[in-house]
This record gives sequence, structure tokens and C-alpha cells, in this order.
Amino acid sequence: MTSLQKKLFFLALFSIVGFIALQIPFNKIMGSNVSFTLFDFFAPIAGGFLGPVFGIASVLGVEVANMLIKQTPWTTGSIIRLFPLASKKKFEGKWLLAIPILAIIAFVIHPIGRQVPHYALMFWIIPVIAYFKRSNLFIRSLGATFTAHAVGGAAWIWAFNLPAAVWNGLIPVVITERLLFATGIAASYIVVKYTLSFLASKNILPKLDFAASH
Repeated sequence: MTSLQKKLFFLALFSIVGFIALQIPFNKIMGSNVSFTLFDFFAPIAGGFLGPVFGIASVLGVEVANMLIKQTPWTTGSIIRLFPLASKKKFEGKWLLAIPILAIIAFVIHPIGRQVPHYALMFWIIPVIAYFKRSNLFIRSLGATFTAHAVGGAAWIWAFNLPAAVWNGLIPVVITERLLFATGIAASYIVVKYTLSFLASKNILPKLDFAASH
């Protein structure tokens, strides 16, 4: 099996697993009918196994296919959930640091965001710090989930104009939620990595050369 064939095989495999995970709701995003699912644990690790291009293709393909199959309306909330995927495709390496920084700026220039700048500053500086400690899996996972949170949050305030009181009330929720997400992402990475390695050792699946990070 050639390298391209292996990547296409694992692209299909990850897409199928991702689609199943997307059907298992976790909790609702406040202010909308959009729910987090187990896919939010699985999606950030795709690039760590498939590389950035195939990882993005898998995650974006799953999201779009799910909406088409279920004939889900393209609401503002559902479209915003795709923003972190688009941003990761365009920024790599140290340019990843630009994502949370731009999100902070976008948030605080909003009239409501100017009332609660601490919300953006306390959470979205975390990916910047995490970038320099990315050799640690949990820290890297924390950076990934807060990067997604930054992009979504910056878009959310402009789309829905949630009042300052709501953003203040979300602070303890976000702390708990994102720590859980980071744990879930790290655990998912470990489980998937060792499962693929085990199945490869039994010649059930071809061996996959993992990307450097997720």
C-alpha cells in the first residue's frame, strides 16, 4: 500500500469514526441550539495522525456530510462551529499564535466585549502560553481547545450580541468545560494512538506514521 493509499484509507476511517462521534451529544452551547458532541474530543487530534491537510479534510468533511445527511439548516451557530477548522488550515507554526491574539482583538472592539475584556484576556492568552509548552500532551490539548474557543467566542459575540452578564456568567462554565475538553482530547489521542499501533502490530490495519503533533 502506497503512502497516499494509506492516507486515503485512514482519512476514510477517521471520517467514519468522527461521524459516529458527532452523533453523541455532550452538552449545549449557551445561547443556541447547537450541542457539543464527542466529536469535539476527537476532531482536534485528526491532524496529529493524518497531517494538517488530511486532518482538516476529515473534520470538515464529517461536519458538512452530517449537515447534508440530516438536512440540518445552516444556522449562524452551526456555521460558526466550522470557523476554527478554517483558521487552522491557514495558520501553521508560530502563525498559530495569531489566532487567539486576533480573536482577543475582535472580541474587545465589540461594544459588549469592551465591557468584559477580561473574558477574552484570561482565556485566550492560554493558547499563546501553551504554544511554548506544546511538548506536553495535556498543555497542547489545552491550547487546542482554547484556540477553538477563541475563534468561536469572537465570532459568537458579533453574531449574537450576548450581554456582558452572560459572558461573566460563562467564566466558571468555560473553566470546567475546557479543562474537561483538554482531558478528553489528550485521552482520545492516547487511546487512538495505541489502538492504531496495536491493530497494526496484529496486521489488522496498515501502520500509520503519526504526525508530530495535533
